[in-house]
Amino acid sequence: MIRKATRKNDYKNGVILMNTEKTQLLRPIQMGAWNLRNRIVMAPMTRCFADNETGVVGSDVVEYYRKRAADGVGLIITEGIIISPRGKGTIGLPGLFTEEQIDGWKRVTDAVHQAGGTIIAQIWHVGRLTHHEIAGGLPPQAPSAIQANGHVHRLGKPYDTPEEMSLADIEEVIQQYAVAARNAISAGFDGVEIHGAHGYLIDQFNSDISNHRQDEYGGDLRQRLTFMKEVTKAVISEIGAERTIMRFSALKDDVRDYMWEDPDAAIQTFVEAFKESGLTMIHPSTMDFSQVIADGLTLHELVRKYWDGHIIGVGNLNPELAEQAVEAETIDAAAFGRPFLANPDLVSRVSKGEELIEFDGSKHFHVLV
Repeated sequence: MIRKATRKNDYKNGVILMNTEKTQLLRPIQMGAWNLRNRIVMAPMTRCFADNETGVVGSDVVEYYRKRAADGVGLIITEGIIISPRGKGTIGLPGLFTEEQIDGWKRVTDAVHQAGGTIIAQIWHVGRLTHHEIAGGLPPQAPSAIQANGHVHRLGKPYDTPEEMSLADIEEVIQQYAVAARNAISAGFDGVEIHGAHGYLIDQFNSDISNHRQDEYGGDLRQRLTFMKEVTKAVISEIGAERTIMRFSALKDDVRDYMWEDPDAAIQTFVEAFKESGLTMIHPSTMDFSQVIADGLTLHELVRKYWDGHIIGVGNLNPELAEQAVEAETIDAAAFGRPFLANPDLVSRVSKGEELIEFDGSKHFHVLV
């Protein structure tokens, strides 16, 4: 049994209050093609430590992921890896579209596998959330020519007004996702997560804020999900549904307070699209796992209402809250982000009932440890 938290301080610094002999988080699970040694997931986190010119990762990135695998994490989802030069959203992002990039990732996956880990690549195109100086001298790509609010991370310049993608552009980018998935397997990854969240390209098609198209890729929500479904089917055709996860959200990097007008109806529509696409694993993303968004239910509870496949939970989780959600079968596995930056030994700490080191952005975010 785990002790219920009765005051805010029970969560301070991630104090773990559980009987580790019975914790669900530490029990193995079969998810798709993966026999995971536990239900603890390392969430994808943009790190920007690749060579900015080549998009190739180095030995520091190898050691960063190896260390978490050696500690026993169940599943690692990498930082976002771009599928094309025009998909790049800031300085120092890794790629998965050249042989040199594939070779760099091979060193990572070899190290993770030697440590007994499972690792998948998050494949990513930022769409309109970039600038021509970052995206190979070309304007950003997006469903509609609508400029996003805000500035490019690290570059500091306002987002460029994007080009509206033609049907030929759309087909090309769908194939770039498929090629990236194929390259991921060539690089030794155990699968991929498609980044369909946070206001990036796929989510730009999904959203009425950024998609004003009048063709088959625009319209109501069901119709706007067409691009997402076609990307998903293309990836699954390359590597199989058992090696493919979709990440989605209402949260947008450029519209922080966005929420669907009718969250229940929106999530039902998304889930129908996931099923039509052949997915069996999804990763709903929010900043606050406990936030109620409709009918007294959280994002993950609403998703579970309609989805009987695997769900990875995320959203500033601490181990006790994650344990409760797995026990309730709201989620099947729990993803931790910033706690993994401060605690490369997070799994060991959970298993021993030890306190987590509190994340400090000035110490942990800008270094690879």
